[in-house]
Amino acid sequence: MDFTFSAEQDDFRQAVRTTLAAEAPPAYVRAMIDDPVGVSPALWETMASLGWLGVLVPESAGGLGLGLLDLVVLQEELGALPFPGPFLSSAVLATLAAVRLGADDLLGDLAAGRRRGTVALEEAGHGAPLAAVGARSTPAPGGGPGEVVLAGTKPLVLDGATADWALVVAHDDDGLATFLLDAPAGETVPALDVTRKVARLVLDGRRARRLGPPGDQTALWSRVLDDLAVAVCAELVGTSQRALDLAVEYAKVRVQFDRPIATFQVIKHKAADMLHRLELARVGTHYAAWTADVDDPERQRAAAMCKAFVAEAADFVTAECIQVHGGIGFTWDIDAHLLYRRAKQDDVLFGAQGYQRQRLADLILGPVGQPSASSVWSSSG
Repeated sequence: MDFTFSAEQDDFRQAVRTTLAAEAPPAYVRAMIDDPVGVSPALWETMASLGWLGVLVPESAGGLGLGLLDLVVLQEELGALPFPGPFLSSAVLATLAAVRLGADDLLGDLAAGRRRGTVALEEAGHGAPLAAVGARSTPAPGGGPGEVVLAGTKPLVLDGATADWALVVAHDDDGLATFLLDAPAGETVPALDVTRKVARLVLDGRRARRLGPPGDQTALWSRVLDDLAVAVCAELVGTSQRALDLAVEYAKVRVQFDRPIATFQVIKHKAADMLHRLELARVGTHYAAWTADVDDPERQRAAAMCKAFVAEAADFVTAECIQVHGGIGFTWDIDAHLLYRRAKQDDVLFGAQGYQRQRLADLILGPVGQPSASSVWSSSG
């Protein structure tokens, strides 16, 4: 399979890289750490005008109507900063969900940057994110069709304090469902990744409106989470590439025992191991994005493999970047710690690597207690 990008995608990458170099240098990233939104209005407007916020939005709704592979190009460049602000929550997660839910009325404002959305899904626990959902809805007294009262808590909502609306995943009588909550106004909480804002959202007594198709929406959200996992992995590929570049550059100029540490065998081995894992992560992410765009039968397996391996690889590469820098790598002045923070937090978002490995085993072998696909094939042969 050819994993090279098209000429148009290469041009898109170069345009993104040029814009970020001019508009979001390292000093900007640091300044946005203390900003409540995490992005300046001017840059958000620029991103909207360039079409970045509408990559996944259909053309009929004012977006570019592109696919996951095109988003991968953008995410890799954003991950290299690492880019602060609500792009992942609004332009990726909320947009993916709104498209799958058929909430076309939300998409135009997302693409234009007039409003920002997020998703309130994850709850306390481990394993499958959807299985941990405990929030519930009940019909709102005196409310209109689809209006409900929510109950429960969402402890981790990306940009949940500043988003204009949130898509809340909660149970109703049919199973999992989605509810549009205006002005979520969650409480900002500390996070390992200081460049990405996280909020705790208490739902008790909040009124919302049901969105999407009737019945249980578990399958719909499973697809959203798979596509999100690939987008997060693309970000981690960019983060890992930047970590490797920083480590190599530092090793060339850091002199110890009268020679650059890049000449030491142990540093060479570290760089080779970092490159090896990065390249495997890159090709796995590109493959998973392709399977999503064409609805290949291997799509679910590819998404699970991608999140399981790429998250682990990014943890390793960003940690080794700090080790190559030595003592200075642990200081605030070097971006190595920002890259490590991004990798560690992305690892646990929306299905950690351990869960993804278990899920992959179930997809290949069948759940525990059920015959595997291979054994069924053998007995039928």
